[in-house]
Amino acid sequence: MKLNDHVYRPIWYDTNDQTVKIIDQRALPHSLIVEPLRSLDDTIRAIIHMYVRGAPLIGVTAAYGVYLILSRKVGDIKYLEQECERLKAARPTAVNLAWAVDTMLETILKEPDPKKHLDLALIKAGEIAEAEVDRCYQIGFHGAKLIEAISKTKKNKPVNILTHCNAGWLACVEYGTATAPVYVAHDKGIEVHVWVDETRPLNQGARLTAWELGKHGVSHSVIPDNTGGHLMQHGMVDMVIVGTDRTTYTGDVANKIGTYLKALAAKDNDVPFYVALPSSTFDWHIRDGIGEIPIEERDPDEVRLVQGLYDNQTISVLVPPSDSPCVNYAFDVTPARLITGLITEKGVCKASEDAILAMFPEIKKMMEM
Repeated sequence: MKLNDHVYRPIWYDTNDQTVKIIDQRALPHSLIVEPLRSLDDTIRAIIHMYVRGAPLIGVTAAYGVYLILSRKVGDIKYLEQECERLKAARPTAVNLAWAVDTMLETILKEPDPKKHLDLALIKAGEIAEAEVDRCYQIGFHGAKLIEAISKTKKNKPVNILTHCNAGWLACVEYGTATAPVYVAHDKGIEVHVWVDETRPLNQGARLTAWELGKHGVSHSVIPDNTGGHLMQHGMVDMVIVGTDRTTYTGDVANKIGTYLKALAAKDNDVPFYVALPSSTFDWHIRDGIGEIPIEERDPDEVRLVQGLYDNQTISVLVPPSDSPCVNYAFDVTPARLITGLITEKGVCKASEDAILAMFPEIKKMMEM
């Protein structure tokens, strides 16, 4: 993404000082702060405290985290494996984290010469990042066709798309998942307008998605989380596109808390509900999303406090009574029956086991072995 004549990604390896750099997303949209990651502890802190967030970006960050483990101690395989387990425990719901760490480990352990491990890890982390970029672009290519088809029925009116949380380039290195079709359609000259759920409790929609879309020149409106159903009832939403942190191979989707309610409203109002995801976000071991996907419960202070800009300073303010208990489930699961389709780098398919495995025959073959 180009910001103020400079191209940024949410994570990159800075060759000048040989440091992994990230954008601290907690400070957006009011400040652009770049933080260095110099150790595994830095990486884990960034993931847990959401300097970085979004399933694909968490995976890429974890890949660079493996590189940082090796930068401290090369040649000790037991140490590497132990630290990788610590990294994988940083956040439980996003499957990309464990996938990226396991992919890094597999690549590194195939090389018998430990002296080559550090350079190999840096190369592989970069390859994982670039692969996510390519997958997200392909998601945009396939998803834009859905937007274009709706546009042809609108008679010069914009296609109204509702999204939830941030599944943009900030969450995915480039393009995003849910936003990728929007960017591709917009760049093709298709008129689009995005309803941006604020996405409490951390307001990733209001803070991050709105900021992204504005920088790209995409028409959008920030709405309270509970407005979507009303808009759908009045024909003001043509389609819903959301991202996902983990999707079962049967089509159940874990995404930011509140997604399930949007899917219910979409179903009741015959609004197409799509989930955009790269193949790295599928969990090929889980069938029952509601019963088997671990749901992260985060710090209640994220509910108690709201962050905003006041007198040119970012501050947090207390909303509920100070002695009221708060509960903060970070994700919910939308069952496959409520999902119109999945937008992947290989195309669009139904949210069903047969359709997903037909889209990924190499996975089906491995599962049958």
